[in-house]
Amino acid sequence: MIRFFHFLKLLLLLMLSQVNLSFGEIRLPFLISEGMVLQRDSELKVWGWADPNEEIQIVFNGQKISGKSDADGNWSILLPPMKAGGPHLMGISSGNSQIEIKNILIGDIWLCSGQSNMETTMERVEPMFPEEFLSFGNSNIRYFDAPDDYTFTEVKDDLKGGKWLELNEDNIRSFAAVAYFFAKNLNQKYDVPIGMVNASVGGSPIQSWLREEDLKEFPKDYQEALHFQTPGVIEEIERTDKEKIDFWRNELKSKDLGLSDKNLPWFSNDFEPNDWQEMQDVDFWPLEGNRPVNGVFWFRKVINIDFDPSDASEIKLLLGTLVDSDQAYINGQLVGSTGYRYPPRRYNVPKGVLKKGKNILVIRIVSENGRGGFIQEKPYQLQIGNENFDLSKDWHYQVGAKMERAPSQTSIRFKPMGLYNAMIAPLHKVNFKGILWYQGESNAGQAKDYEKQLTSLIKGWRKEWENPDLPFIFVQLPNFMEVAEQPQESDWAEMREVQRKTLSIPNTGMAITIDVGEANDIHPLDKKTVGDRLALQAYKLVYGSKQGPFSGPLVEQVIEKEDKLYISFTEVGSGLKTKNSQKLEGFALAGEDGEFYWVDALIENDMVVIEFDQSKKPATLRYAWANNPDKANLLNSIDLPASPFELKIN
Repeated sequence: MIRFFHFLKLLLLLMLSQVNLSFGEIRLPFLISEGMVLQRDSELKVWGWADPNEEIQIVFNGQKISGKSDADGNWSILLPPMKAGGPHLMGISSGNSQIEIKNILIGDIWLCSGQSNMETTMERVEPMFPEEFLSFGNSNIRYFDAPDDYTFTEVKDDLKGGKWLELNEDNIRSFAAVAYFFAKNLNQKYDVPIGMVNASVGGSPIQSWLREEDLKEFPKDYQEALHFQTPGVIEEIERTDKEKIDFWRNELKSKDLGLSDKNLPWFSNDFEPNDWQEMQDVDFWPLEGNRPVNGVFWFRKVINIDFDPSDASEIKLLLGTLVDSDQAYINGQLVGSTGYRYPPRRYNVPKGVLKKGKNILVIRIVSENGRGGFIQEKPYQLQIGNENFDLSKDWHYQVGAKMERAPSQTSIRFKPMGLYNAMIAPLHKVNFKGILWYQGESNAGQAKDYEKQLTSLIKGWRKEWENPDLPFIFVQLPNFMEVAEQPQESDWAEMREVQRKTLSIPNTGMAITIDVGEANDIHPLDKKTVGDRLALQAYKLVYGSKQGPFSGPLVEQVIEKEDKLYISFTEVGSGLKTKNSQKLEGFALAGEDGEFYWVDALIENDMVVIEFDQSKKPATLRYAWANNPDKANLLNSIDLPASPFELKIN
């Protein structure tokens, strides 16, 4: 019966589509829509679908140009180059159909792609940049977010959805932060409209963004992509994954002592805890036999308020970052929940929940794998108007349930070429000014493959856009994880080196961000520095600026003379220096044995000079080679940090 109704639904949709075609209806891609930005000073392509062999006419900015759809109903019309300006109105018509597109700007349009740090929104970074939300009106900055989508069986000709947003009070929080700061920078400097199209997916590896043709260079990835073209494979994986995770979650809920008494759960104000343990400072919960405990932990804290909180205009509960998921209760009422570990917990507390006197805050935290609990050095506060209550200390906790690790789920959308087919291929008719790329975290540990994959991606995308010089600007991975006191091997440092070497490809640029990361957060908030440093690269590569430097120092070569190494750099400006005029640090040498040790270094005549022991013949030189290289402090004259690097010494 279900299949029969499904068949009727498909038949009805087919009949409706045939009815629409019979009236010659024009269909446009989601990108060709109200509020769009078109690229200035270049031929403009407008495209869509209509009846086969249908006459199409476009009227735009004083131009009237006609074209014709092909036998399959596809049409594409080129408009002549136009100067920046707007807003304009575009009329598109056929024999029986007419469309008007309003509020069109002509300016510079950029494509952003990558993973979650390119997705991170202005809403997320608002606590670091509150001033951006006080003066935000700028209709010359536009943003289009391509919805997440994937496919292995076709190269799509349109996105799943999306619309253009103007920068205003209603929309600013939806803008990706890197794209926002980049666009704002360029708009202020060059006074032209800027459009940003963001096609990014959090957690995505580079393989998912490669074309099928490029994947053939990587047989293992290519075979995996072909596997997911097999009918029924995806549905079966999704079904079995869902069964496993549903079973785990149901078992977790049934075991959870904090929920076992439905009349008196642990988040109830009437519940009286006995023998709960103390946690003096927020942290991960304790190991058991040197192994993490997975399951549910409950945390409880009493907050005494000596005034009436109902008078406050706003009440926020800030719970930093919790691993993995959580539900937060105040006085027995759920005030916020988050389903996975990365988002900051910023919960709005409804009026009437808090009261004068004793209040009870309870958090139920679920850990699926690894260590669960609180990420330190994040904001843990209850904000009542202008009053702040510190929540970083003096908690009581109890285990609700212990579980085996949660079953892993297959990230099908991350499989090779799936995101490219659905999110990048539909954009190839857009004449972009350039591409911004922020990705690599998901490929850490695979640097050798990544070096080839990133090169293939750049060349492959340029080929599809029929522009071998299409500017491609990328973000070098920032500092992350714990600081190491001694020289260390580092997957993240290897990725940064691959990214630095990619600058050998013509018309590429790199934003160095080794100073803007956060040790305890893979999503650092300082996206303004990232956007501004990407803009610096755009000045040089795209807008022809000659007044550098445009990045931090980039190592050029190392020369050995007697018992000294002389290291030269580009992008030094008027000279090299150190942060706060401190002693230069971050350099390490290794001999043929590969054992690295710190070495003293000095700045002389805009070069770094290292004197070494003749008994320790150096073979390899490294700078800022660590996950989180806090010792690295080499800057140029405009305070931009030097890129990490590794060089062999001849």
